[in-house]
Amino acid sequence: MSEPINDIAHLGHLELYTPKLEESVRFFVNIWGMTESGRKGESVYLRGWDDYERATLKLTAAKQPGLGHFAFRCWSKQALERRVKVIEAMGAGIGWNDGDLGHGPAYVFQNPDGHRMEVYYETEWYQPPPELKPALKNQAQKFPGRGVNVRRLDHLNLLASDVSAVRKFMEDALGMRLTEQIVLDSGVEAGSWVTCCNKSYDVAIARDHTGSRGRLHHFTFAVDTREEILRAADIYLENGVFIETGPHKHAIQQTFFLYCYEPGGNRVEVANAGARLILAPDWKPIVWTETERKKGQAWGLKTVETFHTYGTPPVEHK
Repeated sequence: MSEPINDIAHLGHLELYTPKLEESVRFFVNIWGMTESGRKGESVYLRGWDDYERATLKLTAAKQPGLGHFAFRCWSKQALERRVKVIEAMGAGIGWNDGDLGHGPAYVFQNPDGHRMEVYYETEWYQPPPELKPALKNQAQKFPGRGVNVRRLDHLNLLASDVSAVRKFMEDALGMRLTEQIVLDSGVEAGSWVTCCNKSYDVAIARDHTGSRGRLHHFTFAVDTREEILRAADIYLENGVFIETGPHKHAIQQTFFLYCYEPGGNRVEVANAGARLILAPDWKPIVWTETERKKGQAWGLKTVETFHTYGTPPVEHK
């Protein structure tokens, strides 16, 4: 086994495009319980109550929903420089920017499917105002007691025309590890889950059944327990939020989930993600067959059709 590359610390933030900016902001603040941490131009910056960085979700006004970019924080400036050299050598680099609200300079690049990505190191640690200062100093801010009360950014799921190419890129460019995958009877890689830390995954990659490139399936913020996910379903019901599927348990990665669409049209998930950790340094990836995957979720629930066909930006499904 080759020596692991530990230059990437964690998934830092993502940018979400929405055609209904203020409605999306109200959803994430009032329904999800997030905190607004700044505005700049056509963008609003938000965070979960225990995210240590100033912003983990950037909402940007756009004509269509979708993923603007997602970013990883590196362990150090030297780690950032190493990753940039590798990415440039792979021919995937776009170039440096001056940073954004909450973080310093970032290197911009894209994976083989066209998803825009960044790596950075310098960041602004969140400093809560007096009314949000927690009683426990090892907590980022006071528990909001509002809506779903999402705690932190956990992962995102990319749709890709070529899962294998994107998965290999994440391994080679960022040093991520494969933890689980779906391989069809034809040998086609239909889904892969990769991690850069001891979480079971930071990024999932699923085959786009429309053949489109660079789309988003969903992103996920974590809560602590299954009970909070059940309460989230009640909160969605009370507020007229359409529930696509769940609460339920995934067979792959065993996360307990609840999916809905935010007002801009993007699929979002709350989960007790992080409950299952990958501690083994020599972890052997779990491979699921086509037959096993067709059994559905952990308790036999058939996966709803839209989960396989819908992504953002939307495209016509044939």
